[in-house]
Amino acid sequence: MPLLRVASTVKLLRRVGRGSVRGRLYDLGDYPGAVLSRTGPVIAGQVFELPEDPDVLRRLDEYEGFDPSHPEASLFVRMKWPVTLRNGKKMSCWVYAYNRRPNRARTITGGDYSKQRKQRNR
Repeated sequence: MPLLRVASTVKLLRRVGRGSVRGRLYDLGDYPGAVLSRTGPVIAGQVFELPEDPDVLRRLDEYEGFDPSHPEASLFVRMKWPVTLRNGKKMSCWVYAYNRRPNRARTITGGDYSKQRKQRNR
């Protein structure tokens, strides 16, 4: 999916705030991949509220490489997962989890991809 299209889709989302899940976050080169677990280290991220339009979720799935009719073949899978907001509130959210073995991918220490990218680009 072209970046302009995903940018126009993201504009339709309402930002809720920062949140976190548990698992391991990997640097896959141009993007991160999260392998979720209930007891792993904290992975930081953003929480957004989706509009009612089902096309928005379909476009996000396309961008993330998730095909609901063939999840086993998808690069990422969308699943409901417990998320903790910065204020401590817990909620169940759609999360895209990496659907491959990370093999030689480097673990992102601290679980914050934005922070790691800023440090890498210095």
